[in-house]
This record gives sequence, structure tokens and C-alpha cells, in this order.
Amino acid sequence: MMKVQPRKRRSFLAYLKDNWDLYVMLAPAVIFIIIFAYIPMYGVLMAFQNFNPFQGISGSTWVGLQHFQRFFETPMARIVITNTVILSVQTLIFTFPAPIILALMLHYCISKRFAKVVQTATYFPFFIALVVLVGMMHIFFSPSVGLVNHAIEALGGQRIVFLADSAWFRPLYVGSRVWQGTGWGAIIYIAALSGVDPTLYESATIDGASKWDRIRHIDLPMIRPTIVILLILSLGGIMSVGFEQVFLMQNARNLETSEIIATYVYRVGLLENRLSFAAAVGLFNSVINFSLLIMVNFAARKLSSTSLW
Repeated sequence: MMKVQPRKRRSFLAYLKDNWDLYVMLAPAVIFIIIFAYIPMYGVLMAFQNFNPFQGISGSTWVGLQHFQRFFETPMARIVITNTVILSVQTLIFTFPAPIILALMLHYCISKRFAKVVQTATYFPFFIALVVLVGMMHIFFSPSVGLVNHAIEALGGQRIVFLADSAWFRPLYVGSRVWQGTGWGAIIYIAALSGVDPTLYESATIDGASKWDRIRHIDLPMIRPTIVILLILSLGGIMSVGFEQVFLMQNARNLETSEIIATYVYRVGLLENRLSFAAAVGLFNSVINFSLLIMVNFAARKLSSTSLW
């Protein structure tokens, strides 16, 4: 009986020699990430120092975990963490399933021309700058000239100062995120649905399956890996609420619910010049996000066959 020789493993240098052109193409992206993502991580040392701009990071005095302790002892710690978590969870609850629902609706739309019009109209808001978006919100929800308040008054209600009311900050923020991101987020699910084998639908139709049955037993299982990957990424960044829009919508009257970790770091770091304290708060936020990403990815790998690594 002939003995099968084991396959020899090629060394990395031999593989690199044969595929050097691919690595050359990849080099600019790797260099970009190293320069703008990894080298700036050296600055997190400020969180463990009393940073002095004139002495630099190497010459500033070390204080250990003093800034972290000081942050958790302040009343603002509970407020900004609570606001960040609540706003992130509400945003995730409403923004994550919306693209999936829209993609399924467009996938089963009878008129393809109408589906294209709706798809274009829904992902167009993604290209609106956040400054313009918040400006539009100020116009539509203005207590004096806003269309929303005109409609409320016409229905017998009283005008509401939406953007200056802390109770309305979260609904307005989440609603604007749904309006702006649903169409763009649906593109990846539409692409995943387009790869489903048409014979599966034909077999299901012959067996008398309804549209809801086809969604449950064909569409959702086929796009489940895409859903899991995007859910892991979303949960891993749950503490990273967008700074720009929150900052633009923020004012003294809605500060009770609008002050999150990102805006707090901006205020204490740049406006109050407490750089080391702000670096400590920002590092705490990043560590929480990284820990959540690890745990969610581990849970996804245990519960399903899909994970980031």
C-alpha cells in the first residue's frame, strides 16, 4: 500500500515572496492604521499622570489610578454613565432592526420600480451632514415656526419646546438616527437577500408557505450571519454614542439627559483643561467597549457558528 506523504507547510517568507504584490497593495492601509490608530494610543499614559504640556508625557509626574478614583467619586460619574447607557441601548433597540425590516419589505415589494424609489429616498438622508440635520430639527420642532408645533396646536394641543426639554432629547435623538441611518443600513441586508437561492422560494411557494413563513424559514436564516456580525459590532460600541449630534443638540436646559461620556470628556478636557482627568474618563469608556466586544463575540461563538474571530 502506497504511503501518503504529509503535505509540507510553506514558510511565511516563501508565501510572502510569491504574493509580494498583494502585500504592497495592503501596505498603505496598514501604515495609515499604524500612524493614526496605534501610535496615538501612546497618549493614554496621560490618564495615569498629572500631564503637563511643557514637560510632555515622558516628563509628567505619575499618579496611578488617582484620576479614575476621582471620576467615580464625582456625582457626574453616575449621571454621564447612566445617560450614555440609556441613550445607547435605546438607539440600538430602534436602529438595529429597522434596516432589516426595510430590507425585507423592499425584497418582497411587487413593484421593483417603487422599491428602487423607496430605497433611494430612504438612504438619501445618510448623506445629510449632522450640522444640517440638527438645523432641520430646530426648524421643524421650533416652538414658534415649527411644523410639528403648528400641527399640535391645530389638533388642540399646546406648543412644546422640544429641543429645550430634557424629556424629549432622547426620543428626538433616536428618531433622527432611525430616519438618517435606516436606508443606508438596509443596503447590506438587501445585498445578502439577493444571494438567496430562488429555488428555495419556489419550493416554499409550492408547499403553500406564506410570505411570513418564507421570511422566518428562508430569509432570516440566510442573513443570520450578517445580522450576528453587525450585532456584535453594535454591542461592542454601545458606549460610543456619537459625539457630534449629541453636542449639537445639547443645551443648558436638556443637560440632564444629554450629558454623556463623550461630551463630558470634551468639556473637562478642552474647556476646563483637565487633560489627564479627561483621558482617564475616555480610557474607562474604551475599556468598557472593548470588554463588551470580547464578551459579545464569545457569546455569539458559543450560541452560533458566526463570530468576528
